[in-house]
Amino acid sequence: MVFEGFTPYDSDAAKLYSKQRWWLGLTLGDMLDKTCDLYPEREALVGPEARYTWSEVRQLVDQMAYNLLQEGFEPGDTVLLQLPNWPEFVISYFALQKAGLVMVLLTVNHTAREIAHLSKLTRPRGWIVPSKYRKTNFLSIIEQVKRENSNLEKVILVGHDVPPDYLNLDDLLKPNTDPAVIRAALEKARPDPGDVCQILPSGGTTGLPKGAPRTHNDYICNIEYKSLAWDINPTDTCLVVATVGHNLALLVCVGASVFHGAKIVMQDSTYPEDFCRAVQDEKITCTGLVPTLISRIVKYEKLTDFDLTSLQKIYVGAANSPPELVREVEEKIGARYINAFGMVEGPVCQSRPDDPVAVRFGTIGRPCCPYDHIVTLDENGNKTSSGVEGELAAKGPGVFTGYFNNPQANQKEFTLDGYFRTGDLATIDENGRVRITGRIKDIIIRGGENIAARDVEDAISTYSKVEYVAAVGMPDPDLGEVVCA
Repeated sequence: MVFEGFTPYDSDAAKLYSKQRWWLGLTLGDMLDKTCDLYPEREALVGPEARYTWSEVRQLVDQMAYNLLQEGFEPGDTVLLQLPNWPEFVISYFALQKAGLVMVLLTVNHTAREIAHLSKLTRPRGWIVPSKYRKTNFLSIIEQVKRENSNLEKVILVGHDVPPDYLNLDDLLKPNTDPAVIRAALEKARPDPGDVCQILPSGGTTGLPKGAPRTHNDYICNIEYKSLAWDINPTDTCLVVATVGHNLALLVCVGASVFHGAKIVMQDSTYPEDFCRAVQDEKITCTGLVPTLISRIVKYEKLTDFDLTSLQKIYVGAANSPPELVREVEEKIGARYINAFGMVEGPVCQSRPDDPVAVRFGTIGRPCCPYDHIVTLDENGNKTSSGVEGELAAKGPGVFTGYFNNPQANQKEFTLDGYFRTGDLATIDENGRVRITGRIKDIIIRGGENIAARDVEDAISTYSKVEYVAAVGMPDPDLGEVVCA
């Protein structure tokens, strides 16, 4: 299906990726079905008020996908998905995939301005969102966004007291259709694995987010090799505590668990006590976190009151992990700390659970997909030698091909031979292991001397009383810039 605004893969590269089975030729819906076929009665998805087997998950997903089509959605339509860490997120996500719709991922923390921007960019016909979440009443935000986006026709609310002019997610999940009818409709709507399945908002400090389109093929490539790299398997129970509206939780926890049939436990709380209780009660074996969360957990004064012995692997990404934090986590909890780097655009690297201590403490390991090409480039765009700092760049079967409907950004952020420039400074050693050294835009020039903001942040973060740190350059009439943290 042609998706306007998406930059397709080079045809020769796409043929190679498929021939070599780096692309499996599956949709995300197919991926779910394969696991449901293998483990129908095994527990699959756990929330605070419900527990589902894989068979039950498929029934809910299929019914919702069918009802979305009955509501007038057509394959290729875009739909905003903005839910917290609830089981409804997982069900809605795969229902959108099975209906051939293109999911636009949002976090519950996205502002009305950001939502309006992404809506203008992606022109969604639908939006799945809570009626209320904690202190946020989404109804007023919804009305504001709808006024600015006439194409937004249907809003599906999750929660109690749904107004009559909105769709209720509970109604879309009710089992009221012959399964044979559902199967026929979903087979007709099934997308091609090369079709765009989702648009992921870019992160960073560059203003309003850009949209990174991902196809079923390239995203499942990420899922497959990421899950192999951190050794997810059907006996695992994965706690999803990092915000599922971010790619870390979606790819590393939800995607990898579905790919291998691991149990998913959704937790909508980042308090250390709730984390420890979930690990103890659900016998959690693995989880994906950001450094801030694991730092709070390991410093929790009642940590030793809980039995955390089931926890074997902690995947940590989205920000730098100081070596002191890695060491402290492994000493206090006993789980392997997996240092990782990833982007919604596709490049993913990580240490492996069996890597030596020096590797896990000091690098982000190797590319997860051995067929992704990861290089460093100098300021002229030439590849640097082993150990020489440069801008990290990547291309391959797990890397996207361009921002959605944004030719100016694509011209700037891709090399002529197709490498995506990440904006991160890094070195790559002779074993292919990557060490992130900073960001190109995070260089503070003080009196003509280049100072990496990350070096300052790393030094300050070693103090036990520091919870958050950010270093920036402030204008100075004498030195040009001074460091402020």
